[in-house]
Amino acid sequence: MKKLAVVLFFTLSITNAQEIPKDKQMHFVAGTITGTLGYEYVYSKTKDRKKAFAAGILTSIAAGVFKETLDSTRPGNKFDFKDLTTTTLGGITINITINLFDKKKKNKKRKK
Repeated sequence: MKKLAVVLFFTLSITNAQEIPKDKQMHFVAGTITGTLGYEYVYSKTKDRKKAFAAGILTSIAAGVFKETLDSTRPGNKFDFKDLTTTTLGGITINITINLFDKKKKNKKRKK
């Protein structure tokens, strides 16, 4: 539940940015969502934070590649590497954030 709150926080923060084009904001949000889903799925199966971290980033990359490939099949569109990069950055950002929160949580449990 806390991870979902983090995702929502990032989503609201990004969508309120004025100078960033709406398209890039949506790609970043898609990266955070797919990155979170990839992380959570692999972590629930393996309980390995490193594998989950890699899976979260790879999931956001895969989502970006899929979307850009789909877009490139439409007339007048092409594969946009900037959109792919923005989606990937969303996945990287959320996975680093999840790891930071999980480490703090783990450290608190050790101190008790």
